[in-house]
Amino acid sequence: MREPLVEFVMTRAVVTARPDATFTEVAELLADNGISAVPVVDDRGAPIGVVSEADLLVKQEYWSGGRDSPGRIAGRARRARWRRSLGTTANDVMSWPVLTIDPGAPVSEAAATLAEANVRRLFVVDRDGALVGVLTRLDLLRAYLRDDGDLREEVRRFVFRTVLRVDPDAVDVVVDAGVVTLSGQLDRRGEVDIAVALTRALPGVVEVRGELVHRFEDP
Repeated sequence: MREPLVEFVMTRAVVTARPDATFTEVAELLADNGISAVPVVDDRGAPIGVVSEADLLVKQEYWSGGRDSPGRIAGRARRARWRRSLGTTANDVMSWPVLTIDPGAPVSEAAATLAEANVRRLFVVDRDGALVGVLTRLDLLRAYLRDDGDLREEVRRFVFRTVLRVDPDAVDVVVDAGVVTLSGQLDRRGEVDIAVALTRALPGVVEVRGELVHRFEDP
């Protein structure tokens, strides 16, 4: 079973900011590039923090809105937001730690991390910790934009010809909006189970409807 790796779906051209970048420079980076966050990198190119739109908007929340500074009994999170509102550089307003992932990690691991952490992006770092890309939710969703015809050919070529060593013409593969329907007859039940599992794991497959039958039970 093959699964795409992070390095094949991530965005390699990453807009970054230095720790001493001014508040205004960071805001311009977000606006000019149409992005919602920018990683802050050190001299080695390693991400040490992230500045998002939300981090910058804290200043408007307190200063433009005229909100008072939190008192001593205020929670830690509110006091941190207040301190961030006073910031003038990327280093002052950035959030940390940075969620990172290895370029060789499978996309299923990346998707699980994004979901569990409830974040929009992961920063991809090499063995030395240097930033080499960014993986967003949208990068993962692009897999579902594959052409139905291309997906059908991959099912026929990879699942049946390469793995099961079955003549692809012995089965019928229909793909409609990413939903794959398999019909026909294979020799054993195990082959049917493998065909369905491998097809479901292919990038871009939304669901598999198995209508395959088998001639013999497995020993």
